[in-house]
Amino acid sequence: MKPQIEQFLFAGVGDHLAGALTGAATAVAVRVVVRPDLDMVLAMLAGMGLGMVVHAAVGVILSPLLGFFHLMVPGGVIGMYGGMFFAMRDTMQHAPGSLAAATVIGAIFGIAVVAAVQIYDRAIRAADATTLSL
Repeated sequence: MKPQIEQFLFAGVGDHLAGALTGAATAVAVRVVVRPDLDMVLAMLAGMGLGMVVHAAVGVILSPLLGFFHLMVPGGVIGMYGGMFFAMRDTMQHAPGSLAAATVIGAIFGIAVVAAVQIYDRAIRAADATTLSL
């Protein structure tokens, strides 16, 4: 394989793994802290805060390997909105029965957010390329 292709493949897989790690860690942190009897607004704020702390920690560890933009933009979305979503779900008692199930849902959410950000990035780049060529 050519070095550019290997780097692209590693970065693509690494981005999704980082998203899965951020989502899973956020779901676990929220599950540990947020209880069903907590007010939903307070739970969402706590979830957002926990998600952003997890996102920052994962970013500090992995950004030298994967790059800042590709890790921090989706990570911020996963941390903030994922944390709020998981906290709201847990306070409404719609949470999965086990911590393992919550972790899997968090990982899937993280992968989906990374994919969405990558699709958006490619669409913007394609639009810029057509605009510049006109």
